[in-house]
Amino acid sequence: QVQLVESGGGLVQTGGSLRLSCAASGGIFSAYDIYWYRQAPGKQREWVSEITTGGTTNYASSAKGRFTISRDNAKDTAYLQMSSLKPDDTAVYYCNAQALNTAYWGQGTQVTVSS
Repeated sequence: QVQLVESGGGLVQTGGSLRLSCAASGGIFSAYDIYWYRQAPGKQREWVSEITTGGTTNYASSAKGRFTISRDNAKDTAYLQMSSLKPDDTAVYYCNAQALNTAYWGQGTQVTVSS
């Protein structure tokens, strides 16, 4: 059983930056593909970015060029560096770990971007 804990959210002005962290425990972190999702009020949860066990990264069009996903397997932690933030980025951001048809979710961290 993998436990994921997100942190690093907060209130930031338009154009600002935040770095989210996803700390994992209870499993072999390096064996999991890591995903970031977000859910804005009244909207469905949407995929933001992913990093595979091999380090391949992908981004939603809304995140490309502004967000950078990374992982540190020695620290069992994944990161989402977000820059040039916009009010539309306001959401709860969730970390997701997947391997062998099993998925784990964190509790989420709130990101609020003020205009």
